[in-house]
Amino acid sequence: MIPINDLLLFGLAALIMVLSPGPNMIYLISRSLSQGKNAGIISLLGVMSGFLFHILMVSFGLTAIFFAVPYAFVVVKFLGVVYLLYLAYKSVRSQNKIFDADKNLQSNNPLKLFNIGLMTNVLNPKMAVFYLSFFPQFIKPENGSILSQSFQLGIVQIIISFSVNFLIVISAAKLATWFSQKPLWLRVQKWFMASVLTGLAMKMALTKVK
Repeated sequence: MIPINDLLLFGLAALIMVLSPGPNMIYLISRSLSQGKNAGIISLLGVMSGFLFHILMVSFGLTAIFFAVPYAFVVVKFLGVVYLLYLAYKSVRSQNKIFDADKNLQSNNPLKLFNIGLMTNVLNPKMAVFYLSFFPQFIKPENGSILSQSFQLGIVQIIISFSVNFLIVISAAKLATWFSQKPLWLRVQKWFMASVLTGLAMKMALTKVK
């Protein structure tokens, strides 16, 4: 069982990640603006299913790796720290573009909306890399089953991501207008994001593996 303090830290990191304007947020706002809130919610369910797919793959993958290779946990943990620092660097180097949601997406039926959201996440290799590097930073062999800990983290991440994205969908128009009128937020956000990722990477790098 993961200690509550670690879960809270992971939850904070997951919250910051989902609040960062990215492809998922832009797509959900665009779909909500072009087809309405119901279309946005259906698209959101597809995106969440994509998250679930990656979480399942990573959870079973981490369990298999850690059992097969004695020192794999240390190696994966180190690679995760490097990846978090890379994300921080990319955040700082990203262009300051005014948030621009597409209001003219082609209309689709509910099943296609769900499938688009699902496949957008499933076919994104960066998501798999993110989970594979991020989860091990909060998993400790002494806390029990690796698989169980991975599922705990996955549940927390999905709950936070769904809650935030649901609010984004139902307030898409206001949110798009807010971002377009306050480009300064994007500059503040990217430096805040980079600071959190760097701090998290350093904390995990200094954490001893028992």
